[in-house]
Amino acid sequence: MIFTAMSDGRFDLAGRITRCALGRGGVIAAEDKREGDGCTPLGTWTIRRILFRPDKGGRPDTGLPTKALERDDGWCDDPDDPAYNRPVKLPHPARAEAMWREDELYDLVGVLAHNDDPPVPGLGSCIFLHLAKPDYAPTEGCIALSREDMISLLAMAKHGDAVAVVRA
Repeated sequence: MIFTAMSDGRFDLAGRITRCALGRGGVIAAEDKREGDGCTPLGTWTIRRILFRPDKGGRPDTGLPTKALERDDGWCDDPDDPAYNRPVKLPHPARAEAMWREDELYDLVGVLAHNDDPPVPGLGSCIFLHLAKPDYAPTEGCIALSREDMISLLAMAKHGDAVAVVRA
């Protein structure tokens, strides 16, 4: 199944249209994506696995592979580091994003197959499917859904499913 995020903030959740938040810089062709530009890359991105906070609801009901986050989990976003766009343990010697956050945005995270096989330094990292802020404020380049919609997506999703980012 392919779930679709549209550049105007609509999200097709298996035929039910809901809201999503995208990057503060809008959408951009994947080949033009650059680290830190705040843009969401256009394309179809397989959902590799789901990361979840075990203290915030436990393992989600899904056909996708899952992994519980740990307090020292991070994701490297430093293009000069060999672990670029890969999970790391914190503290990490290069710049890395903390996956265990104080807000709820990463309570459920879909790791998307953007720039990961292998990662090309500078073409964007940490492009996730995660939870939206209550006001659907723009992301740093990710796709964000309400908790309810994320739980619905996860319940339908299975190995090989993807999120497509398209122009509306």
